[in-house]
Amino acid sequence: MTKITVLDGYTLNPGDLSWDALHVIGDVTFYDRTPADLIVQRCKDAQIVLTNKVSFTAETIAQLPKLKYIGVTATGTNIIDLVACNEKKITVTNAPGYSSMSVAQHVFALLLSLSSSANQHSDAVKSGDWANCKDFCFTLNPIHELAGKTLGIIGLGEIGKKVAKIGQAMGMKIAAAHQSSMNKIKIHGLPIEWLPHDELFKTADIITLHCPLTEKTNQIINNSNIQLMKPNTIIINTGRGQLIDEQALADALNDERIGGAGLDVLSSEPPAANNPLLNAKNCVITPHIAWASVEARTRLMKIVCDNITAYTAGTPINTVE
Repeated sequence: MTKITVLDGYTLNPGDLSWDALHVIGDVTFYDRTPADLIVQRCKDAQIVLTNKVSFTAETIAQLPKLKYIGVTATGTNIIDLVACNEKKITVTNAPGYSSMSVAQHVFALLLSLSSSANQHSDAVKSGDWANCKDFCFTLNPIHELAGKTLGIIGLGEIGKKVAKIGQAMGMKIAAAHQSSMNKIKIHGLPIEWLPHDELFKTADIITLHCPLTEKTNQIINNSNIQLMKPNTIIINTGRGQLIDEQALADALNDERIGGAGLDVLSSEPPAANNPLLNAKNCVITPHIAWASVEARTRLMKIVCDNITAYTAGTPINTVE
């Protein structure tokens, strides 16, 4: 029977989903987490391995002659040495598109947290501030409507398009970053204004990042670009932490040169205790959970199992080279 090893299954299934579909495929060994020094030991007899964040370097792959398939339980495959896998004829698959709606929803959870301060006001009420108030209501800081604001999207892929659709439903103007064209076009009936990056930084009230991490996009939010922004601009990042120069953003927040930031990702995860954003003003940070709704993880589980079933049937899908 095919031996399957799951190296870091806890993030996908902390106990609220079922692994039954995987048991049908083969003999499965589960680990919630796997440190680097145990990868080879735990995978030495497996033909199929599932990993989320556990890396497979060329050196590791060379020590696993029985390995035939690596299934990444995520979309990004930067943790895998694809060249080494190709040389060893190891099939690599990923799981695209499973969390798009959840991530788009989380963008607005962060944005609404910053624009409405619901959690801060709730905490204040529970602390007795409302009971002790001389008036029927009070506000801790200004509350802003999103309607009429310009939502600037950098990266108009599947998630970016869903964000645009939600933004339009809330009465927002939608702009997207583009190097040259400034023509208004429509995507799925939505009016999108394409702007050069510099113009987007200058005009957007909210900037949300959905672009892949490349040499060009690394620290696309930096001191120079922040200086172009309005003093009330809000930055949202549910993509990759390295898209932002974290010190530059922290300095701008603390100096009140921009309005706020909502972040689900940081450059190092978990973050170092001295990450400057952890104590920055008006900065909401969640622990990389935009992808992790029950519904998204249920879809992810199905894609992962379908990928393995297709591979064992000789018709692999969602392969990455």
